[in-house]
Amino acid sequence: MKNIISYLESCKVCPKNCGVNRIKDELGACNIGRYSYVSNFAPHFGEEPCIKGEFGSGTIFFSSCNLSCVFCQNHTTSQEVSGRKTSPKVLSNMMLSLQDKGCHNINFVSPSHVVPQILEALEIAKDAGLSVPIVYNTSGYDSLEMIDVLKDKVDIYLVDVKFFNKDSSKRYVKASNYAEVVKKTLKKMQEQVGDLQLGSDGLAKKGVLIRHLIMPGLYDESREIIDFISEEISPNSYINLMGHYRPEWQVTQTDKYPEINKKVPKSEYQLLKEYILQKNLNII
Repeated sequence: MKNIISYLESCKVCPKNCGVNRIKDELGACNIGRYSYVSNFAPHFGEEPCIKGEFGSGTIFFSSCNLSCVFCQNHTTSQEVSGRKTSPKVLSNMMLSLQDKGCHNINFVSPSHVVPQILEALEIAKDAGLSVPIVYNTSGYDSLEMIDVLKDKVDIYLVDVKFFNKDSSKRYVKASNYAEVVKKTLKKMQEQVGDLQLGSDGLAKKGVLIRHLIMPGLYDESREIIDFISEEISPNSYINLMGHYRPEWQVTQTDKYPEINKKVPKSEYQLLKEYILQKNLNII
């Protein structure tokens, strides 16, 4: 495999394919150059029970994002470059610190645009004794080449599948090819690590865990996502069906998105939950 950092030259690390030389700190859509920025790292207790466990998930939140979700609850981090600029050594020390605190895994949040930087630091951390599972916590808007590079480096893919329609993808995350990309990346992730495996302690050890946030007016699209997971990923898949959507950021600051400037009816959440069970999928 070629030097991991060389992927930043003429960058195609994510599907935006900006082509800038990030080694020289040229900036593309993500606004991140040679080094990643970390907005926060700490044991996190807001993840799924099989991820957080008793002592928390060792979460590293990366600044900036390769999507522009108009409803983002973390837009001050995802849409801005904030936090600490991290060298490979600093990033590796963050991982080791979280392991030392008893975290059950290292959880990279919004990692799609900084895969080379993560792998550069991960090698250092593993040489220094990092041994807990690695969680790749992503929107699914990932480069297939980078997913190939991550093989045998990532234990758990935690994928937030947002939309399956080109129009929805373009309107709400500013990436018309999002749906096309996430279908391919999910398949490749499943090929690599398979169905989610839980240990006797109830903690995730390996596999794919899929999240889906229900959006107002997109009930049929949610059913499409569930069908795809059942029929083309695995009939044994685990899904976290999230019903906590609330209007945020551009949805409330402008009048451009009235159709999602409201809550999701509880009845739709219940119907989708029942649909997942009809498909014999696992709800987590």
